[in-house]
Amino acid sequence: MRFHIISLFPDTMRAYLDDSIIGRAQEDKKLTIKYYNPRDFTKDKHARVDKRPYGGGPGMVLEPEPYLKAVAKARGKKTKRVKVVFFATDGKQFTNVMARKWAKQYDDIIFLSGRYEGIDARAPKILKAEKISVGPYVLTGGELPAMIVIDAVARQIPGVLGSFESVEEERTASPDVYTRPEVLVWKKRKYKVPAVLLGGNHKLIEEWKNMMLNKKHP
Repeated sequence: MRFHIISLFPDTMRAYLDDSIIGRAQEDKKLTIKYYNPRDFTKDKHARVDKRPYGGGPGMVLEPEPYLKAVAKARGKKTKRVKVVFFATDGKQFTNVMARKWAKQYDDIIFLSGRYEGIDARAPKILKAEKISVGPYVLTGGELPAMIVIDAVARQIPGVLGSFESVEEERTASPDVYTRPEVLVWKKRKYKVPAVLLGGNHKLIEEWKNMMLNKKHP
C-alpha cells in the first residue's frame, strides 16, 4: 500500500512514521509513505499558498490549486483503488472498521492535511475527497490525523505486525496486561499479578480476559 501526505509540514511526521513498526514496514516494502509540500506546487515567488478568506473572518485559507496539483502528482496515472481523504471537523468519524476496509479496498490513500483556517472547499470537492474526523475535538493541522489513520490502516496490512505479533481484534486482548516481576514493590506497597494469569489454565485465562474486556467496554 502507498500512503501520500499533502502537507506544509512533512518533517513533523517523519520521526514517528519512519520508526518502530511502520518504519520497519517501509524497509520491508510492505508499504510506502510519500510527502508532497503544496509550496512546491505554487508559482508565488515567496512560495506562499495562503490567502485571506472571502466573506471576512480571522486567519488565512489555503489556496486550492497547490493542493490540486500535489494530488495530481501523487495520483499519477492511477485511476482505480485510490482514495483521497480530507480531514475536517464535520467529517465522518474514523473507526477501526474503516481501517480494515481501506486496507483491503485501496492501493493508494492520499491525505489532504490542512492548516490555518483550512483548505479552500473547492479542492476536496473537485477531488471527491471523503471528509474524515479522528475525534470530537479540533487540532491545529491534519498531520496528526494523517499519522493516526496511517497507523490504524498499516497494522491491517498482512505482514506489517510481524510473525510474533497479531492484530488485537483477531484475538481476545485484555486492556490490562502484566509482565515480570510477579510482585511489584513500589513505595512499600505490593502490587501482584492476578493469580489466574499464573496458573497456566488457558480456559480460565481466556475467561478472565473476556471479563476484563467486557468490564472496560460494557
